[in-house]
Amino acid sequence: AEHKMKLQMASVTDGKTGIKDASDQNFDYMFKLLIIGNSSVGKTSFLFRYADDTFTPAFVSTVGIDFKVKTVYRHEKRVKLQIWDTAGQERYRTITTAYYRGAMGFILMYDITNEESFNAVQDWYDTQQRHKPRRSFWGLSGNVCEVEEGRIIGNNREKMGKIQKRFDFFEASAKENISVRQAFERLVDAICDKMSDSLDTDPSMLGASKNTRLSDTPPLLQQNCSC
Repeated sequence: AEHKMKLQMASVTDGKTGIKDASDQNFDYMFKLLIIGNSSVGKTSFLFRYADDTFTPAFVSTVGIDFKVKTVYRHEKRVKLQIWDTAGQERYRTITTAYYRGAMGFILMYDITNEESFNAVQDWYDTQQRHKPRRSFWGLSGNVCEVEEGRIIGNNREKMGKIQKRFDFFEASAKENISVRQAFERLVDAICDKMSDSLDTDPSMLGASKNTRLSDTPPLLQQNCSC
């Protein structure tokens, strides 16, 4: 019953990202991305900052799973990002891991002021590998980097160095909008680079340069913009 309830909640999320938009077929590519990590590290705030450019200091724990859809443009191609926000509590783990299937990219998040959330990074990664062994792309984000005086997890310690070799690493802040967009852009870049191995990939989607800045505005509108 709980699982059914969460499926219903996901389909009636806000007007911008509800089931009508999710079923829209007017796009060139769709990438499924997940944000995972311990509870209270800021996953929902991170998603809202990227998808809607909004932030609220009020904490509301995600129940099960929710999602938003954001459309971006890369080399004149319309890319629909279906981004799933997962609950971090253990009691929801069975529900959230069911959504790993089909995901092309993950952002694994911890809070730089919470050592327990950082220590759980390896467990989250191992759990994903058990449920979805096929290759996917990873970003690691240390959230709340604006609270330097409360920092517990350093960004230059030996332990962190080992982590950085496995993931694309960012220290970010949903509150101050630091490196949020870059984290998602890096995932999309990695996915597009992998797509270049496919014979049916459109070369115009890939381009020659990495770390291409995604645009929220269709190319035609960009051309007509006086700025």
